[in-house]
Amino acid sequence: MRGGPLATLPGMDRLTAEDDTTMRAQTDAPLVSAHAPAWRNRFHALGPAFYTELPARGLPDPHWVARSDDCARLLGLPDDWAERPDLQALQVFSGNATWAGMRPLASVYSGHQFGVWAGQLGDGRALWLGEVDAPSGTFELQLKGAGKTPYSRMGDGRAVLRSSIREFLCSEAMHGLGIPTTRALCITGSALPVRRETLETAAVVTRVAESFIRFGHFEHFAHHGQPEALRQLADFVIDHHLPACRDAEQPYHALLGEVTRRTARLMADWQSVGFCHGVMNTDNMSILGLTIDYGPYGFLDAFDPGHICNHSDEQGRYAWARQPQIGLWNLHALAQALLPLIGDGDAALAILETYKSVFMDALLARWRAKLGLAAAEEGDHELIDALLRRMATDRVDYTLAFRRLASFSTADGARNDAMRDLFIDRAGFDAWARGYAERLAHEASIDAERALRMNRANPKFVLRNHLAETAIRRATEGEFGEMDRLLKVLQRPYDEHPPGATDADAGFPPEWAQTIEVSCSS
Repeated sequence: MRGGPLATLPGMDRLTAEDDTTMRAQTDAPLVSAHAPAWRNRFHALGPAFYTELPARGLPDPHWVARSDDCARLLGLPDDWAERPDLQALQVFSGNATWAGMRPLASVYSGHQFGVWAGQLGDGRALWLGEVDAPSGTFELQLKGAGKTPYSRMGDGRAVLRSSIREFLCSEAMHGLGIPTTRALCITGSALPVRRETLETAAVVTRVAESFIRFGHFEHFAHHGQPEALRQLADFVIDHHLPACRDAEQPYHALLGEVTRRTARLMADWQSVGFCHGVMNTDNMSILGLTIDYGPYGFLDAFDPGHICNHSDEQGRYAWARQPQIGLWNLHALAQALLPLIGDGDAALAILETYKSVFMDALLARWRAKLGLAAAEEGDHELIDALLRRMATDRVDYTLAFRRLASFSTADGARNDAMRDLFIDRAGFDAWARGYAERLAHEASIDAERALRMNRANPKFVLRNHLAETAIRRATEGEFGEMDRLLKVLQRPYDEHPPGATDADAGFPPEWAQTIEVSCSS
């Protein structure tokens, strides 16, 4: 996807691309407000080997682009948080101010990128603000796009409006789908120019998660021969995020096992909704099994198991069908990093071996739910595989097919045209449909009851690339209403008629969508 024109925004005539290099970092006293959340900074206790503490470099003349009220409620923010004068949330989430208790930092990690060791990486354009004690738990907040850090390498530490919108919408869309993910609280924008493929405008997205610790954090300390730092990090994750592992006979074995299971289930989630991550590097893998770092992602349109959503992925390493295999590859990298703590390579391999069964069990459970099968029977795998093969041969739209399958009728003589018409080979579909009807009859499935179950497993609305692109194009023109509308739809993807939804939101992608390209700069 190529960058759009610069937005016509207030202050555009007063800014140049050079302004960012001299922009003053935020140094004013922290804001104190009774309505600001309570903060904790447990990550700081790890010590300076794990991070660099530094202020954000804020946006000039910021404005609101988008906000998630649902995420704000998760954090326990007041309903009017964005507009309260005492909170100055616009300035805080643009990097121009801090609330009392925030201690911004950038963490260091390393990792494998496209299967190759990349060495030291780190938060190159993300700044950790601290942890909010919220009614539902403790959550970390990050600003993405708030300027250079010591880990930016050749980057400018900035994010552009285009990529910020994509991350914001997909974070909230994945949550709506029930898939573990980082969240997004808001986007703020500015007329500050930022160079990518073209000149674009700057933005900051505020990300929310229980933890932003990645596989790459562990790889960093293992690679640099720092076993005590590695142990300190592992203990931190266990004590603060996975406490059940502490009660195990061998806590570090239990840690690897828990991450393995969470990753396996996450891969099953991705496959079941047709989600392609695009950059499954080890530094983009969450230690808590969250979907993290939304760059060149995509949801399948026409079903192609070999679909590559990332234009930069020339070898197809992260194609849709390869994601489960890459999940396991990344876990091997994590296990290698944890080996100084586990101490037994065979034990680590035995733990990783559980990935295959956990993934297959989870995936089969999700496929059965998508097909409305109430119980597991022998032969289900073949029934599912046969459908996917026919869909791939005819390039059937992935989301539409499974949503329409909910209306499948087992009545004698039913043609099931809504589903059947998606296939070029109608006779091939009919043959599969007969086997499916027999399977449903075997468990005495009732059409109406099954349809309700299937519509809770098969979303009607996903964030297709053309929907995100339309919202981006409107936003670059200074019109943010389309993004707000789309957000409300994506937060209720299984509903038949969520507020603001249109038929086009759930329809076939337009022809121009085929020209959209997303890459590592997205």
